[in-house]
Amino acid sequence: MPQTTDRPEETALRDGFRQHSSHWGVFTARMRPEGLEVRPHPGDPDPNAILDNFPAALRHEARIAQPMVRRGWLERGPGPDDRRGRDEFVPVSWDKALELLAGELSRVRDRHGAGAVFGGSYGWASAGRFHHAQSQVHRFLNTALGGYVRSVNSYSSGAATVIVPHILGDYEDLTKHNVTWEQMAEHSDVVLAFGGMALKNSMVAGGGISQHVERGAMERARARGCRFVLVGPLRSDLPEEAGAEWLSLRPNTDTALMLALTHTLVAEGLHDRAFLDRYTTGWPVFEDYLTGRSDGQPKDAAWAAGITGVAAEEIVALARSLAGKRVLVVVAHALQRAEHGEQPVWMGMTLAAALGQIGLPGGGYGYAPSAITGGATTPCRCRRSPRAATRSPISSPSRAFPTCC
Repeated sequence: MPQTTDRPEETALRDGFRQHSSHWGVFTARMRPEGLEVRPHPGDPDPNAILDNFPAALRHEARIAQPMVRRGWLERGPGPDDRRGRDEFVPVSWDKALELLAGELSRVRDRHGAGAVFGGSYGWASAGRFHHAQSQVHRFLNTALGGYVRSVNSYSSGAATVIVPHILGDYEDLTKHNVTWEQMAEHSDVVLAFGGMALKNSMVAGGGISQHVERGAMERARARGCRFVLVGPLRSDLPEEAGAEWLSLRPNTDTALMLALTHTLVAEGLHDRAFLDRYTTGWPVFEDYLTGRSDGQPKDAAWAAGITGVAAEEIVALARSLAGKRVLVVVAHALQRAEHGEQPVWMGMTLAAALGQIGLPGGGYGYAPSAITGGATTPCRCRRSPRAATRSPISSPSRAFPTCC
């Protein structure tokens, strides 16, 4: 009898399964008389349980099965209508929906100009780049209308996207060249995670994710002796596999704690002055603020204790324990989704710079590694598609940012 050398996914294809990718992971699926059957990809070491929702979600009553148009607009056309927000929606065919949309876009452009059209689509749509709703709507409006008004940034990473070009460079470069999970597992001595690295965030990725490696990486790092310190109000923001120490502080006081940690490093001569002199700009001005020379208030552990609720002795001990170690300072997405959200992003980088670990494997600064997933270990530097063939001045505001490194 001939031997088979089929890989698991090849066997699945013979059994009627088809391969797919989604925000929640790679999987195979097939339709059966009793409904959809889904299997996670055999190469995923920690498959996402959300995949189990697919069969029930496929025909769920909450799904919108076809285009819907508000009755008032369908019957009377555009204009003020006091039934907005409480009017019913009428199902129409796809051909009818396309006809209505094309007519309305043309009407607004011809009567008011392209600047009267706002183009926005928030949401990831299908995994991958071609089916990415944001890219497609911008490409369409640029080419079909000759321009439109668009928004910039997002509620997801709005503060980080704005501050990072001022302090580190291009935001996309930062996220695509983050410290990898492999580096963390192999090199980090201490992972100081402000806001944690919750696995619920790493379950999904905008362009799809093939392997959920985060849990295993933290488990391997811990087995090697890496120490995880979770700073945040929720113990669950790091998995049990990390064996993390939990430093519970008052919400939105992370920056004060970062300042106090840096103050202790500087006061006790534990900071990397050579790194700061060679690779940063503006340290003397910051040091004047940190030590209180510029405003009379040293940002020391005693000062931070009253703000954060963490004892001064605990802050000092943590700072001392970081010196001489390969330390990765992690700042979660959540920290910049608050008032003055740019500050912890900036200060986390500054703390990492004071430790002198930026650029070393498993050390330095990691921005939202559990939320920004799906990148390769060695990312390629290429532009995303689809891109518009032409861009109008309306849709492409010009902005320039100074950077420092």
